[in-house]
Parts: sequence; structure tokens; C-alpha cells
Amino acid sequence: MDMTVERLDSGIKKISLHGRMDIEGTNQIDLRLSAETSMEKANVVVDLSDVDFMASVGIGVIVRSYKSLKLRGGRMVLFNPQKVVELVLDRTLVNTLIPIFYDLKTACEQVILDRPD
Repeated sequence: MDMTVERLDSGIKKISLHGRMDIEGTNQIDLRLSAETSMEKANVVVDLSDVDFMASVGIGVIVRSYKSLKLRGGRMVLFNPQKVVELVLDRTLVNTLIPIFYDLKTACEQVILDRPD
């Protein structure tokens, strides 16, 4: 599993995950993802388009990162999960906690508009 981070023009942090969010893959990005989402108040779009598998350990890392951001007044949305990952997020009700979008422009607009003050 790999992770890339970029700042979009709007100041949004886009975190792209690549690979399998199984035990091994999640361990490879857990600390870095936690650091990227817990050090500052930020608006974050997590790009899941290159994640082809998500186990419960991966869900835990995503939810922890979301909660950490929320505590600092930040906001997170998920972007473009593959169908198999979308099904996992749906069945575990993560999609009721963290919004999912399939268009990057819409995801960016929503992460800014819905940010708690």
C-alpha cells in the first residue's frame, strides 16, 4: 500500500491511497495517514480510486482519521471508491459518517461547504 499527499489550489489536502487496505497494507500507511489528519485543522479528500480491497482494519484507520480531523474542526470526504470498496463502506455504514463523492470538483466543494465552524 502506498499513499500520496498533495495540496490542491483550494487549500484542500488530497490524500490518495493505492493498493490493498488489508493488515499489511494498512500497517504501511497507518502512521503517515494519522499524521496527515491529526496535526492540523484541514479539509481532506481521501481518494480511494486505487484501493481494490478494504478489510476492517482499513475501515478503522479511515474512521480514526475522520474523528481526529473532526476534533480539530476539519472535514473529510471520501472520493471515488471502487465498487467492492464502496460495498464495504455501505455495509459497515461508514458512508453515513463520511460522505462519498464520485466527482472531484463536487468532493472539494462539499469538504469546504460542509466544514464545521
